[in-house]
Amino acid sequence: MRLIVLAAALLATAAHAGPYDARVAAVLKATPLIDGHNDWAESLRESQGEKWWAVDLAGDTSKLKHPLMTDIPRLRAGQMGGQFWSVFVSPALKGPDAVKATLEQIDIVHGIAAKYPGTFELATTAADVRRIHASGKIASLIGVEGGGQMGGSLPVLRQYFALGARYMTLTHALTTDWADSATDDPKHNGLTPFGKAVVAEMNRLGMLVDLSHVSPTTMRAALAVTKAPVIFSHSSARALDDHPRNVPDDVLKLTAANGGVVMVTFAPSYVSYDRYAWEAARAGARASFATPPFGGLYIGQPDRAAAALAAWEKAHPRPETTLVQVADHIDYVARVAGHDHVGLGGDLDGIPDAPVGLQDVSTYPALLAELMRRGWSDADVAKLAGGNVLRVMARAEAVAAGMKGVLPITATEAELDAK
Repeated sequence: MRLIVLAAALLATAAHAGPYDARVAAVLKATPLIDGHNDWAESLRESQGEKWWAVDLAGDTSKLKHPLMTDIPRLRAGQMGGQFWSVFVSPALKGPDAVKATLEQIDIVHGIAAKYPGTFELATTAADVRRIHASGKIASLIGVEGGGQMGGSLPVLRQYFALGARYMTLTHALTTDWADSATDDPKHNGLTPFGKAVVAEMNRLGMLVDLSHVSPTTMRAALAVTKAPVIFSHSSARALDDHPRNVPDDVLKLTAANGGVVMVTFAPSYVSYDRYAWEAARAGARASFATPPFGGLYIGQPDRAAAALAAWEKAHPRPETTLVQVADHIDYVARVAGHDHVGLGGDLDGIPDAPVGLQDVSTYPALLAELMRRGWSDADVAKLAGGNVLRVMARAEAVAAGMKGVLPITATEAELDAK
């Protein structure tokens, strides 16, 4: 049955794409296709370290020992015009360790652009992206995926901006000292005074406030204080998949009022509630077989624990996700927030697998074709592909220009939160 479902999904994707190829190509020639979140740099750093310099990124990286979803040929096949490269580090890293790891990943993004200057060029403004796209290259932008990576230091935030970072996600999987995460226990009722100062400083710089990974309370708190439009760099609709990482309807409407954009992700558990529930059940089964150092049926017996988990997985096949389901989320966000407030944020190379039909960076045209099949106009597809996030970037730049005379915030986290 699983093979039948996969085959049907692939056939449907191919059938939907064919008649729309010329329309998609015309849209993407005029408007750069911009994805809000790709973890290529982190995947290269984790699997290769500094040896990434020796990896042929112009070859097929799906054949590497640690396969990747991204390489230059597949980016070209996907008609990519601009990419926010995530410089994620584990939220377990704190202080100087987090800052060091972030700088190492920013170095990789700079290094990729330097190694392949005919393909990539670093971009920091909306105008840069349009110019680079018109030249036939891929605009490379940087996003810091977690407020913990600034180590509680506004000067560090400013230096990330100086190095080219144009968004920061306020949290990752763990609640920070100043903002609540969607996937951790809340501590701050959204944002502390320092958290609000972080948003204000990002507005002053012209750095996009990214609300993926944060709790709904943090989403609302940030939307209440920001002067510039926000983004969700890789999130989906909570009404279709009740995952805490997704965006509730009221926040979709607040984002529209703010002028922001929700960039819909391909991450399977944020696309399908069945997949989310399966992952939770699998985690429970795995813990029941072996939970070091004390628990589990087969603690101290790794072979038996692995065999038991394999048997569980055979009895409980993993639900697959599909391109059509991702399109459902895009459609939903467009209905609730409007076509001006939806974009794409695949999270490729940051996820262990992707929906059928969206397995790597070559597949964006098929997703756009599916939306055209549903009746989306070329103008609305252009907004989704990159027009909306370019508008948000330009507006954030204008807000920063209007704050030119505002001095940097010099108070420390302790001083602000003591008030």
